[in-house]
Amino acid sequence: MLSVFALSVSPAQAAPVFTLQQVLDSAMQQNPAIAIIRAQEDAAQATVTTAKSFANPEIDAGMGPTRFRTTNQSDSRNWGVGLSQPLEFSDVRTARREIAESNVKAVGFNSELTRIELRSRVKSVFYEVLQRQAVLKLVEDDRNSLKQIRERVKLRTDVGESPRYELIKADTEALAAERDYQSAIVRVTEAKAYLRGLIGNSMPADYELAGELPLVDTLPDLITLRDKIDQSPLLQQIRAQKETAEAKLRLEESLRNPGLTLKAGIDQDPDLTSLRFGLAIPLPLWNQRQGQIAEASANVMQAQAHVSDRELALQRDIESSYQRYLIAQGQVAAFENGLLSQAESVLKVAESAYRFGERGILDYLDAQRTYRSVRKDYLAARYDYINAMLEIERLLGTELLEVKS
Repeated sequence: MLSVFALSVSPAQAAPVFTLQQVLDSAMQQNPAIAIIRAQEDAAQATVTTAKSFANPEIDAGMGPTRFRTTNQSDSRNWGVGLSQPLEFSDVRTARREIAESNVKAVGFNSELTRIELRSRVKSVFYEVLQRQAVLKLVEDDRNSLKQIRERVKLRTDVGESPRYELIKADTEALAAERDYQSAIVRVTEAKAYLRGLIGNSMPADYELAGELPLVDTLPDLITLRDKIDQSPLLQQIRAQKETAEAKLRLEESLRNPGLTLKAGIDQDPDLTSLRFGLAIPLPLWNQRQGQIAEASANVMQAQAHVSDRELALQRDIESSYQRYLIAQGQVAAFENGLLSQAESVLKVAESAYRFGERGILDYLDAQRTYRSVRKDYLAARYDYINAMLEIERLLGTELLEVKS
């Protein structure tokens, strides 16, 4: 049951309608990736408990016969019990705990990245569905208009007012419009299925979306965005991994002499009871963990290089996305400030000229095709504008596009 969705169902069993906020809330609860990261977080917390735990003591016991060399004493048995408790030095325990805690931080940032990635994908696909539905509405209107034009041309051809080739041209345009209409339906269905796949089977197969492609949001300048790179979860995650590598190096260095073992025991012979107390300390004579330390040191250098590489990659990707944002913003402005109205004016002029017989059907169809192409390009530019902002959102891990309830 999709409890987080507010369903809007008419008595005629119309498809439920969902807003962007409802879709996002459902995805954050239903998507399997969320369950995976929660399990990873629990596992990471368990490693901290493991790192803080002390080693268990060991007890050993033994018994056996006692034989005397003198003949005037009978054979008997002896037994012994021993207890040992391994103890790690404080630097070893500290390093283990730091590894576990750094791993918790890394997993936490990974969980945050997973949620950011999922949120970005859901928003992108949501807006893609809206964009494809707008294209579908456009081509549907074109299809209906071309059907009417085709009927008028057929009538004029039948009475001899128009040549035969105009009817052939109208038939061709009508078929192309029908093809575009069917293709647009498939593209909408495909996008809606993908969005449903991001949420889960609890979302109904037949649904509608309520919303529009936003254009009021604008990004800060590039310098401000660069200043936010340091707080990006993408960068913080790799830094946490570097901290883990450094803690592992400290652990390997400490494990050359990890600790000591306290021992105590009692041995019982027939005529003698012995109490034993001892201390065992490993001597790093033959193995001083040179290989393990060198490997851990190399991992630290690799992690440092990854941090630098991630910083450069974030700067590069943000600048690239920002340029795409500026290009799309300029395209949208160009369409809204003249291209759309010009294409519509040309279409109206061509339609009027065709109705009054001043121009042929070819000029009118060309004007209509141009207007349709301009509208499609405008919708594509709006979607590119949103996608560029969503990409910067993902890279910085911050909210740039306001989600309306």
